[in-house]
Amino acid sequence: MSFDSPQHHADVACPPALNVSEDRLRFSGDNRFQRELRRRVEDYFKQSGRKQRDNAPMYLKTAVILAVFIASYVLLVFFAATWWQGLLLSLVLGVATAGIGFNIQHDGGHQAYSDRRGINKAMAMTLDLVGGSSYIWHWKHARFHHTYTNIAGHDSDIDLGVLARLSPTQKRRPWHRWQHIYLWVLYSVTAIRWHLYGDFRDMITGTIGERPFTRPRGWDLAVFVLGKLVFFTLAFGLPLLFHSVGMVLMCYTAVAGVAGLLLALVFQLAHVVEQAEFPLPGEQSQQIDTPWAIHQLETTVDFARDNRVLSWLVGGLNFQVAHHLFVRISHIHYPAIARVIESTCREYGVAYHAHGSFSAGIASHYRFLRQMGMPAAATSPILTAEPLLQN
Repeated sequence: MSFDSPQHHADVACPPALNVSEDRLRFSGDNRFQRELRRRVEDYFKQSGRKQRDNAPMYLKTAVILAVFIASYVLLVFFAATWWQGLLLSLVLGVATAGIGFNIQHDGGHQAYSDRRGINKAMAMTLDLVGGSSYIWHWKHARFHHTYTNIAGHDSDIDLGVLARLSPTQKRRPWHRWQHIYLWVLYSVTAIRWHLYGDFRDMITGTIGERPFTRPRGWDLAVFVLGKLVFFTLAFGLPLLFHSVGMVLMCYTAVAGVAGLLLALVFQLAHVVEQAEFPLPGEQSQQIDTPWAIHQLETTVDFARDNRVLSWLVGGLNFQVAHHLFVRISHIHYPAIARVIESTCREYGVAYHAHGSFSAGIASHYRFLRQMGMPAAATSPILTAEPLLQN
């Protein structure tokens, strides 16, 4: 489903395929747009002489983020002497943790960091270091979300169970009337849920959302277990040797809360906003009646593309369209790729959606949550509250 050059596909390590009965959904339509887009992006790399992966700026960025992570952790555990020092360092550590997820783990998990499989694997495993599971992430995000973006029952990233209604196809419950208020608090427990419940629940049930997945075995299982042991040692075991239980719990909550909120918001601004569509397949055909590339453009929205600082911090994930269409290309190339995508969309009459700023994306997400929580939203179509950016 990615547009990378075919020669790189053999280097991608994927879990075993889903069985046919669970993987019936298909995309239909003319793929000429997709082929032309791939050709133009490949031409960009040939003409510029830049490499899709293994870029020096990415290695430097990795060193900076890991240095901040290590320094803030060491200062927090071994030198913080007061609650306010602990809280301040926890906030820095939370941002660094999110930075690892946005930049290092994300590129590694998508095989976009390096042409070498071992390096990608090592970068992906930084998620295990900060409490997640690179194996479960691959199924949940890289396979289910990226293939079936915003399709209820297939994309588990838009499934928060009874807590929220993130799609017009999901059942509305009475408390959803206030989801535009309470979800902002729940976003901050995203990482805590992964650490203490989510990954273990997925492992025990063998499902992610409504989709079954192949449980890890051998080396993958060892990484899962060792990763959890290392994380709980770093998060609780070692700090408890130097600090009180109350101090450790406060700092853990602050770190996980900041990281979880940042990670959740970046995803929501890309897919759970007014411009994004939530298509459903035909009941009999099990097909989405658009080509896969067009589907990605219909369900994905960029934000704050001119904000270079934000782009650096979130690993280019404000360029979500480029990421979804060219998932195995390093995020440092997204701004340039986005220009190629936009020009191609103009020629083919395809809409390209974007919010001009981070605050505009936040406002759109707020309005969408409120609309989905209203009783009328159960039967009414989604209305766009502000003009689409169509290029």
